[in-house]
Amino acid sequence: MEIRLATRSADETRGLGEALAEVLDPNDVVSLTGEPGAGKTTLVQGVGAGLGSRSRVVSPTFTLVREYEGGRLHVFHLDVYRLNMIQDVLDLGVEDMLEGGGVTLIEWGDVIEGILGANLLEIELTVPDLASEERELKVTPIGPLWLERSGRIVEVTERWQA
Repeated sequence: MEIRLATRSADETRGLGEALAEVLDPNDVVSLTGEPGAGKTTLVQGVGAGLGSRSRVVSPTFTLVREYEGGRLHVFHLDVYRLNMIQDVLDLGVEDMLEGGGVTLIEWGDVIEGILGANLLEIELTVPDLASEERELKVTPIGPLWLERSGRIVEVTERWQA
């Protein structure tokens, strides 16, 4: 199953992230893919806000991992783009994060999909026109836990359905 969505601005992308936060449960994994500048961190900003975090969400590109507390769920935000080997990812403690009771959002998650488990929400962001803020998103629930919630995902994202 694939859910196609579209946003027209960074604010709408954040709003979509807030809506998706409603369906997140402890130990959920969200894999974010898309070219640089596609809006992965912007979407995570919305998820953080939707979960009630008061922390400012910023890109983990150079720090690799950022954590945000104070909301309904602890947020682990990773960027694995610069890592060369799976061992580098494991050295970050990703296995502990995946089972830490929070939600783990991984930019460039497709690179390490093999270690993310059988249940994950994959979100691919694309930029159809470089001159605009519009984004297209393909949301794919993978595994039985996410497939059970696919109807709820469709409900909370209705406003952005393409």
